[in-house]
Amino acid sequence: MTTKVVKRRSVVSFANLAPELQEEVKRLYPTGYNEAMMRIEKPNGDFFYAVPFETDEVIYLVKVAVKIDDHIEEEDDKDYYSDDLKGADEFADHADEDEDIDNLRDEI
Repeated sequence: MTTKVVKRRSVVSFANLAPELQEEVKRLYPTGYNEAMMRIEKPNGDFFYAVPFETDEVIYLVKVAVKIDDHIEEEDDKDYYSDDLKGADEFADHADEDEDIDNLRDEI
């Protein structure tokens, strides 16, 4: 008959792990946490992101800091596109010249 080992479960911030456990987590996720990350909902409606990490004695949910891009896309567009076209007057002047050239060709 085999004895089932019941492991303690713990939620801990990455920064609060012992340095040797931090190194183990880094080795477990050498290319980052994207594939293993979970969003954990708290009863009060808040949430955090965590990755699973297991030792011989404990099953951890390790809280990881996630930067959420809350920058408004419209603000980005303002950096690249402006309502004021630089040189628009020059284009208008050249458009009149092009029209005059087309009229001259028609007359010839």
